[in-house]
Amino acid sequence: MNNKTIATLTDEELIVAFQNDNAAAFDEIVRRYRDPLFNFVVRLLGDSFFSEDVVQETFVRVYRNKHRYHQIAKFSTWIYTIASNLAKTELRRRKVRNFFSISSKGNEERDYDIVDQDTDVERTVDGRMKSEMILKEIEKLPHHFKEAVILRDVQDLSYEEISQILKVPLGTVKSRVNRGRTRLQDVLKFLQSEETDSDGA
Repeated sequence: MNNKTIATLTDEELIVAFQNDNAAAFDEIVRRYRDPLFNFVVRLLGDSFFSEDVVQETFVRVYRNKHRYHQIAKFSTWIYTIASNLAKTELRRRKVRNFFSISSKGNEERDYDIVDQDTDVERTVDGRMKSEMILKEIEKLPHHFKEAVILRDVQDLSYEEISQILKVPLGTVKSRVNRGRTRLQDVLKFLQSEETDSDGA
């Protein structure tokens, strides 16, 4: 199976190929999921250094436990569940570290590097500012709302997948997403009003 063929496989076909010891299939899984998983984890942790570690460990778990995946669930559900659990573990560790750390007050400052390839400088700056505003507001959400909103509105997963990842009922997922969105309404209304004003200028 050549690289071109590997690239055309579905995620579920890739993990089956990897279960049959096709190393190139694992490389393709890493290529597809490295950036989406990092974007997911960094929004939960607010720290790029630890997020890189969580993503790396996620792929290590996939590599070591490849035969635990069965096609009763989507592969994306399985890998996001692993990443989510590892992120929660890191959050628990952080709480312990902060409890024993005198300098824990500095943890509120978070930095997101939002990459935009747009050549229009004004639009790039404007888009980055709006993205940062939304990310900062998401960061303020309680963890159970934040996780659901990120999975739904940032990672674009279905409610059913999120329900499996978070191990909560479908109705709970929808409630968390809606309540999280409600808490974001002020900043979203502000951005929409700015867009309306700029269109009318």
